[in-house]
Amino acid sequence: MLGSSVELPLVGNFFVPLLCLVVFFLYWTIKVNRDKRKDEISEKSHAENILTDPVKVPKDFSGEGSKEIVEIKDVSPRPKKETKVKTKKSCCKGGGDGCCSSEIRSIKIYYGAEGGKSQNFAEKLLHLAEEVKLNAEIISLSDYEAEDKLPGEKDCCNAFILSTGYEGLPPPSCLWFCKWLEESSNDFRVEKGLLKDIKFAVFGLGNSFYKDHFNTVAKNVDKYLSKLQGKRLMKLFLGDENVSQSLNGSIERDFEFWAQDLLDLLVNPDRKKLGCKCTGKKENGKCKNSESEGTCSSDEEDYQSHNGVIDVEDLGKAMVRVEEQQNETRDMVTPQLRDTLSKQGYRIVGSHSGVKLCRWTKAMLRGRGGCYKHTFYGIESHRCMETTPSLACANKCVFCWRHHSNPVGTEWRWNMDSPEFILQEALENHYKMINQFKGVPGVLPEKLDEGFKVRHCALSLVGEPIMYPEINAYLKLLHEKEISSFLVTNAQFPEAIRNLIPVTQLYVSVDASTKESLKKIDRPLFKDFWERFMESLVALAEKGQRTVYRLTLVKAWNVDELKSYADLVEIGKPDFIEIKGVTYCGTSKNSNLTMENVPWHEEVVGFAKELCNFLPNYGLASEHEHSNCILLANKKFYIDEKWYTWIDYEKFHKLVQEYEATNGTANFTSMDYIAETPQWATFGSIEKGFDPKETRWKRKTTKDISGC
Repeated sequence: MLGSSVELPLVGNFFVPLLCLVVFFLYWTIKVNRDKRKDEISEKSHAENILTDPVKVPKDFSGEGSKEIVEIKDVSPRPKKETKVKTKKSCCKGGGDGCCSSEIRSIKIYYGAEGGKSQNFAEKLLHLAEEVKLNAEIISLSDYEAEDKLPGEKDCCNAFILSTGYEGLPPPSCLWFCKWLEESSNDFRVEKGLLKDIKFAVFGLGNSFYKDHFNTVAKNVDKYLSKLQGKRLMKLFLGDENVSQSLNGSIERDFEFWAQDLLDLLVNPDRKKLGCKCTGKKENGKCKNSESEGTCSSDEEDYQSHNGVIDVEDLGKAMVRVEEQQNETRDMVTPQLRDTLSKQGYRIVGSHSGVKLCRWTKAMLRGRGGCYKHTFYGIESHRCMETTPSLACANKCVFCWRHHSNPVGTEWRWNMDSPEFILQEALENHYKMINQFKGVPGVLPEKLDEGFKVRHCALSLVGEPIMYPEINAYLKLLHEKEISSFLVTNAQFPEAIRNLIPVTQLYVSVDASTKESLKKIDRPLFKDFWERFMESLVALAEKGQRTVYRLTLVKAWNVDELKSYADLVEIGKPDFIEIKGVTYCGTSKNSNLTMENVPWHEEVVGFAKELCNFLPNYGLASEHEHSNCILLANKKFYIDEKWYTWIDYEKFHKLVQEYEATNGTANFTSMDYIAETPQWATFGSIEKGFDPKETRWKRKTTKDISGC
């Protein structure tokens, strides 16, 4: 009795739920089979009604035959005796494949800018649209109420021109729009057909050197618009600033082809669509867009002519042509980039080099003072040529006064000019700019004559000079002409530093002292940027010639890392440390720096003094107040209570000649070509680094921010 009294409740507790589960399963199976049967009956009924309908119906849903498409509006799961069939002109001609090509007479152009390029492209598209008699309007996504307006943009083409910011983030101007679009596409409370009535096309502005984030914003916007059932007019096009990978040779050409295709499609709605395929499943012959399928990049556009879809029999030839295009080596400087840099005062040399007249060269021609290199190292500013054999750079520093108008890259992928050609053209262009000062009021004749004999070359104009594969040959040519070399590198190419022949002075930009702050300030392309940075400092310590750390102070960014900076000094062991306050270059859409980020000279001096407290082997040697710059020097240059930071240039050229004559066996060090620093150039002097032989000049107009 005791045993049975225990087992019965256990059996009951197990059996009753199991029985309920079995009953429910049988009920659900019967219901599903019944519903399936109803659907089959419904489909059969619909098919019969379509066949007996008097409306003309195409032979199939591929787009051939009549352009009148039968569209079933009511597909109910319940069988009906009568099924209503509605007919209308389909937006997506040829069976509704997800790429709408119906006649549209207006276009709204939306742009989201990281710099000014997307806005410029939007304005170009506006102009082109007006030329073909389309009603056009430009809209900045920074103040566009997409939630209220976008679902209602039904009877026009919605063209989106979007840049991708650093780390793949949307530019601030379209951050809210992108966030709203993403949330709407993923929020179950938002109707999935929210944008079913709009027609769109997307063009992305990106750089394939940033592989992980290439055109991320454009890809996402295209995906989310499609997910909300918007209809693509054209496939997503990913414009590429990397000219070596751009489909058409430059992002400007990419945009021109895309814009022309888009306008052709709007003006000629009966033309073939640009290779658009259904982005999801087809139901009743019509495309039902999926979440993310169907997007394509410029690579997927490669086999198309820019005027439409090619025939299948021509596909093989087209793919060969595309492969040849991709393997083609291109010029670094595109025509558009050449125009942009020329407007900024650059003289473009060949296909990847440039030269520009430094404002301090102009100043010394008039006897109005020299640059900080004149104060620190004794160069003659009016005899200095500022140039670079590589306009490309591996960073996009926030304080770059070139406004990121130059190309970027991590390796050499462009056509290459010879070092002889570059130097000859650079000198000729430099002398032409010097010649323009003939007859200018205030220019001293003796200074002008000296200006036609370059003695110094600042390889710091723009870009990364050390990227140029023939940099050593270029340096040799400079030294053969007895032109001293001041080369600046961003510390991302350690092997190139190791392989570099002796230069007059080698700089490394040390813009931050921690991995996080360096990434934030320099915005490097390399994933292993910190490892490359540290290895470059190690390579610098091995050079033996004069080496310099260049620190650019940016308030609220990198001024609180004294101990970390001191640790980096111990790694690279530079002869000198230049500490300079960042130069404010005016408003830039590529940077959010303001005058508040520019430290006062007293603050730069204070930073230098505090840094010296961590570096007992360094002292305050010189300053150039006008440039807001301080020089720390290793105390080995402090001899008999005098600083020897200046350079004996004649001695340097003799040492280099001996080095070359002995195939590098006659090594020399930075102590072998030193010269005494004059009193006026030393730290604490009343001149504050201004040469008393020059005449001070108070500026009355806008400051010229260019300079080496």
